[in-house]
Amino acid sequence: MSFTAAQARSIIRKAVKRVPEGEEITHLNIMPMMDMMTILLVAFIFQAAVSATQLSAGAVTLPRSLSDEPLPEGAFTVIITKTGIVVDGKPVVAVKDGNIDASDLEGGSMGYNIPKLASFLSALRQEELRTKVPGELPAVPELLIIADRTTPFLLLTRVLFSAKQKEAGYRRFRLIVQKHYAPTK
Repeated sequence: MSFTAAQARSIIRKAVKRVPEGEEITHLNIMPMMDMMTILLVAFIFQAAVSATQLSAGAVTLPRSLSDEPLPEGAFTVIITKTGIVVDGKPVVAVKDGNIDASDLEGGSMGYNIPKLASFLSALRQEELRTKVPGELPAVPELLIIADRTTPFLLLTRVLFSAKQKEAGYRRFRLIVQKHYAPTK
């Protein structure tokens, strides 16, 4: 559908007559909308980062603790879920029924070392050694372990054993638990 110039001017005049006096629209101020979109963008990025960790640790019910120690900076996080072992948001080894498949263990079902986990932690540690200034590195590398209160002790022992292997080199571990608040009287 095409209009002639006269018809277009007629349509514009009718539209202008519909706008009450004093409310003439000369421009559209989009700055408030841009501010709102920037705030939403930051909120969505933050939520995506948080939900990625929650997806990995969503089914982890932490045991309670009375300690209030601050978490160390630069330590890597290992999350033991009911379906797998996740290191810094990346699944490394599958877990089924609280156990690791015998093919993923060095020495079969009686073994303690999880070679995939040990080599993944070793690669993270080597990358950290290459990228950081020697004075910034902790004297003893730490690993944060988040596990469900129903995690079998054997599985937790295997994770600790694998992280202590020479290639991974972790010597200090922190088990992350939910802080228990005593009721106030």
